[in-house]
Amino acid sequence: MGLFNLFDLAGSSLSAQSVRLNTVTSNLSNAQVASGSPESAYRAREPVFAAVMDEVNGEAGLPRLTVAGIVESKAPPRQQYAPDHPLADKDGYIYMPNVNVVEEMANMISTSRSYQSTVEVLNTSKQLLLNTLRLGQ
Repeated sequence: MGLFNLFDLAGSSLSAQSVRLNTVTSNLSNAQVASGSPESAYRAREPVFAAVMDEVNGEAGLPRLTVAGIVESKAPPRQQYAPDHPLADKDGYIYMPNVNVVEEMANMISTSRSYQSTVEVLNTSKQLLLNTLRLGQ
């Protein structure tokens, strides 16, 4: 494994974790947005990661992390009785997103830790590269 392959791998990880953090942020931002129908209620989103094998000179290289897509949760929205709410349906119900705030906070912490770990890998690799270059001095 070459040093530049390590930078490519870490870069793909940082990119994927950035997408994950953006979806967590979107979910948390919309966690309290009411809707008048279950069809229009916000649904929690989650990225789907995939490992893609690069080919280098006809040989399998290192896997690279990519975002295969972003999927919406199939869980139904939460139904709340609020007859005075302007978005209430004829039965007096509003529909809240199916976002679990505690789960999203745990995802945010996990994403942040993964991002920090990858940055630490990059910093360590950079220091090793600089120390290697100083050997010839």
